[in-house]
Amino acid sequence: MNEPLQRKSIDMWFGHKILPGESRNVTLTVGESYSSMDVQIPIHVRRSKKEGPVVFVTAALHGDEINGTGAVRQLIQDDEFQLKCGTLILIPVLNLLAFDRHSRYLPDRRDLNRSFPGTTGGSLASRMARILFDEIVAISDFGIDLHTASIRRTNYPNVRGDLSNPMVRKLAKSFGSEIILNGVGPVGGFRREASKAGCPTIIMEGGEVWKVEPTIVETAVRGVKNVLRKLGMLEGTPEMPKYQLIIEKSKWIRADFGGFMQFHVSPGDIVDQGQPLATNTTLLGDDQNTLVAPFDAVVIGMTTLPAISPGEPICNLGKLPTGAKPRELRRLRETADGLEQRVIEDLASNMIVVEPDDN
Repeated sequence: MNEPLQRKSIDMWFGHKILPGESRNVTLTVGESYSSMDVQIPIHVRRSKKEGPVVFVTAALHGDEINGTGAVRQLIQDDEFQLKCGTLILIPVLNLLAFDRHSRYLPDRRDLNRSFPGTTGGSLASRMARILFDEIVAISDFGIDLHTASIRRTNYPNVRGDLSNPMVRKLAKSFGSEIILNGVGPVGGFRREASKAGCPTIIMEGGEVWKVEPTIVETAVRGVKNVLRKLGMLEGTPEMPKYQLIIEKSKWIRADFGGFMQFHVSPGDIVDQGQPLATNTTLLGDDQNTLVAPFDAVVIGMTTLPAISPGEPICNLGKLPTGAKPRELRRLRETADGLEQRVIEDLASNMIVVEPDDN
């Protein structure tokens, strides 16, 4: 059985007194290294003079996913970023032990994002998860966790959350992403367990591991500010896309043969049922077969490694909701302010995308 969440007083912030209107850099000890040195994650706490919600923004829960780190650092370094009310907890690297190893996982080979809410007497991952849960989630009203795709994949920016929770739905929609995936999340996942404990939390997925991609950072920063505006913590009007799609079903399209893939779509593309996605070729360039979309969809994510074996995932498709027309969605995107299209162009620069052979 999970240990109960230990609620903390907000008079003290991570062992430091931070008065209304102040901002301060602090640290939180989350464990020890092999050399018995304390492992301390850096945290920036920014308080308004007026009371209000407490929101955490975290990145690098998987230590190799550092697009979010770039976004959080940008928020910290923005001198014009002034809160109207409430408190913002900014954590550029949540999983420092994995980050130092350029790894997704902790040294005990466990996934921290499957270990929440954790226990005080369990594994390294479980103990660290418990500290993070008690010290961050327990004092927060809402949470935003920034992620990327896993290794050798890239994701078009999307928000994920359990939309059956009204506050999670509000956060997810206000973030301002075109694509929202509905789901409770994996057992032991940070956002799932935080929401279950009374701190509605969403995640954003975008880009690749080991990179800080400018348009992904721009998307994440815009999204965090949008949420804060919706909560009344920041001045201004949220910057929203031309449309938002709530995706209830997604499917990875997998290779039938080993070979070298020739891509026909980019992350973020809106595709019609039957549209070619990628052609499998031999190393000499002979076609073996072409994968097509089984339904009208948005390309949520793709592999960035064209050399594949049978069964490997090629393209993650989000099924468009009933009534959504691909042609109309493509038209709306063309008339948007340009960020979404710039993201697609940037992500596509990591792969060669060509028109399919009509023959």
